Amino acid sequence: MNTRPIAIIPVAGVGSRLRPHTHTVPKALINVAGKPMLAHILDELEKIGIDEAVFVIGHMGDQIANYVQKKHPRIKSTFIEQPDRKGLGHAIWLTKEAVGERPALIILGDTIFRADFRGVLAAGISSLGVKEVEDPRRFGVAIVVDGRITRLVEKPDSPISKLAIVGIYYLIHSGRLFACLDELIAMDQTTKGEYQLTDALELMLRKGEPMTVFAVDGWYDCGKTETLLSTNQELLDLEAKPMTLPGSVIVDPVAIDPSAVIENSIIGPHVSIAAGAVVRCAVVRNSIINENAHVELILLDGSLIGEQAVVKGHFKRLNVGDSSEIEMA
Repeated sequence: MNTRPIAIIPVAGVGSRLRPHTHTVPKALINVAGKPMLAHILDELEKIGIDEAVFVIGHMGDQIANYVQKKHPRIKSTFIEQPDRKGLGHAIWLTKEAVGERPALIILGDTIFRADFRGVLAAGISSLGVKEVEDPRRFGVAIVVDGRITRLVEKPDSPISKLAIVGIYYLIHSGRLFACLDELIAMDQTTKGEYQLTDALELMLRKGEPMTVFAVDGWYDCGKTETLLSTNQELLDLEAKPMTLPGSVIVDPVAIDPSAVIENSIIGPHVSIAAGAVVRCAVVRNSIINENAHVELILLDGSLIGEQAVVKGHFKRLNVGDSSEIEMA
């Protein structure tokens, strides 16, 4: 029996809070800190030696498949469509045949994490990634006694624990997980209208599966424009290397694809510019410019520019005397 861990990566969400960008690009392929969200996850998997992954796709899933196969060919990939979004538990249940009994590392495909994954895999026990939060009502939470999880609750109405389950799960016995998901779906047991992975994990606990938790040091939300830009800042601060470009001023940290064209511009801090983008005679800071976008003669701050978008403006030069008031549209 194959006992090498396999990754399960759900990427079927439509990313409604990132519209209009997700009308044409899956959320997981939007750039942050120099590469798509999904690339951060796949690079981490390759570092820890996981070379096989099952992707649960839906919204523009062909783009996900094309990206993974082209950019990460070393990962043996399987793609399973989730035609109806019935919750995370349902998405994981769909991977049953592909995963079988193998240990599984489940990672949500639209959030970037930093944790000791090698340590988690080496510990030999099912373990859930957690982070302490002030308001746990939006999350599944874990109650831990003497280092072991005693109970899991999805989106509790009262704050029974501040340890939020943040979207990383390592399960030694995948077969037991799928058996519990079978049971939930057969009974049509849902929480807030969806089949919840947390409910299946709680059922595993009740059936005697030992589980512990591990700390997630970095938990970077990419769910909406404001948090995506904040994540871009934090990751560039951690990872970006100093850059220089002839004819332009670079204020580190930035991430600029080698194929991007930058002319007579001031770039940074905290700017990501993707492949094929063109920036001319512009000032850009705290922004993400996606593939093949064209930005010219404008100042951008706190902006997210989509693929192949064209953004042009004009600078104004003013000589304003004392006690003046000028309003410019």
